[in-house]
Amino acid sequence: MLSSATDFTRSRGSVQIIRNDDDVRLGLEQLLLLDPRLVSVAADAGPLPLRLREPGFEGLAHIIVSQMVSRASAEAIWRRMRPGDVLLTAEVYAALRPDAWREFGLSRAKAETLTRIAEAAASGRLDLSALSGLPPADAMAALTALKGVGPWTAEVYLMFCGGHADVFPSGDVALQNAVAAAFGLTERPSAKKLAADAQAWSPFRSVAARLFWAYYAAKLGRGLLPVA
Repeated sequence: MLSSATDFTRSRGSVQIIRNDDDVRLGLEQLLLLDPRLVSVAADAGPLPLRLREPGFEGLAHIIVSQMVSRASAEAIWRRMRPGDVLLTAEVYAALRPDAWREFGLSRAKAETLTRIAEAAASGRLDLSALSGLPPADAMAALTALKGVGPWTAEVYLMFCGGHADVFPSGDVALQNAVAAAFGLTERPSAKKLAADAQAWSPFRSVAARLFWAYYAAKLGRGLLPVA
C-alpha cells in the first residue's frame, strides 16, 4: 500500500504530475482506498489509458480541432494542418495565411481561437508548458482568459498535456453519463453537481476521470476519451 498521495506522482513544485502508466495505476490504488464504491467500477473498466501528449501549442490545438466533430473529420483536418512529421508550433500557426483555416476545414470560430492562442504563445504572453507546474486553478485561469477557450478545453489540456493529477472535466457529457451508469442514477448529474461530487476523489480526480471514461467505453464498446 502506498504511504501518501505524493507517492504516486512526481511533483513539480506543489503540483502533482502524471507522466506514465505507473502513475495512473498507483493513483487508482489510492482512489479506491478513498472511495470503495469505485472498486466495482474499476473491475468493469479494465486498464486505464494514459493518453498523454507533450505540453505546448500542438497538444492544445489538437484538443480544439477534435471538439464537436467526428474522429474521422478531426483526423482529416489534423493531417491538413500538420502534414508529415513537422511539429505544429505556435510560431508556425501564427505565420499561416489568414485564410489557411478554410483549406484545413476548420470552422471560423476554431480558427480564431487557435490564432489567439498561437499569438499569445508565440509572443511569450502564454507559456503552455509552464502550466504543468501551476496549481490547477491558476492554470485554468490562464487558459480561459483567452476568448474561445472554455473550462472543458482547459481541463482536458491540463489532464492530457499538462499531466495534472487533480482535474475533473465535470462538463463532459460522457463523464456525466458514466457516473450515472456506474452509480445507478436515474438521470445524469449536472456539471455543477458532478464537480461537487468529484471533490471526494481529490487529489486523484484526473485518475477518476480516466476511470469513468474507461468504464463507459467498456460498457458501450467504444472509446470516449476526448483525445486520441
